[in-house]
Amino acid sequence: MENSRRKKEYDNLFKIVLLGDSCVGKSCVLVRFADDDFIQNYSATIGVDFRFRSLSMSGRKVKLQIWDTAGQERYRTITNAYYKGAEGIILVFDLFKKQSFDNLDSWLSEVEKNGKTDVEIVVIANKNDLIAEGEIPEVSPRDIQEFEERTKLKVHLASAKSGDNVESTFLSLTGTLIEKHQP
Repeated sequence: MENSRRKKEYDNLFKIVLLGDSCVGKSCVLVRFADDDFIQNYSATIGVDFRFRSLSMSGRKVKLQIWDTAGQERYRTITNAYYKGAEGIILVFDLFKKQSFDNLDSWLSEVEKNGKTDVEIVVIANKNDLIAEGEIPEVSPRDIQEFEERTKLKVHLASAKSGDNVESTFLSLTGTLIEKHQP
């Protein structure tokens, strides 16, 4: 009886899954968004990890359940199960590891094979802060533009370290999910 009288703590619960190669910064992106923190030497995720974050948007109380998956091939059979039921997917690649960018097509195939047909997908190009430090990325603006044109997916330049564009990317995805799930 007590539980039925309690006011619902959220209007929407959205499951979001972070995908991408190992060591591209998925866990750091999650910690930056969920805890507004950065851990320099984060150890590789084994299997999956998750965090919650609650927020108010568009007059709605939203709870995000964000799953961080291991990028190593040996964990793919485990992580594939987490695509099911996900309303949002965030693909993450490292601007300074071309192979992680090249593997986005493989990750998209995995989502197509294992995820919902109407899942919302956004892409984060992580470690953007290194450009300001004089590093030259392996993934060029032209590579990104061609990917966006081919896939119709927006790539968000971001940095888990500085926090640049992490919050806005999650909020943009959340806004899209709210619109999609309006009663």
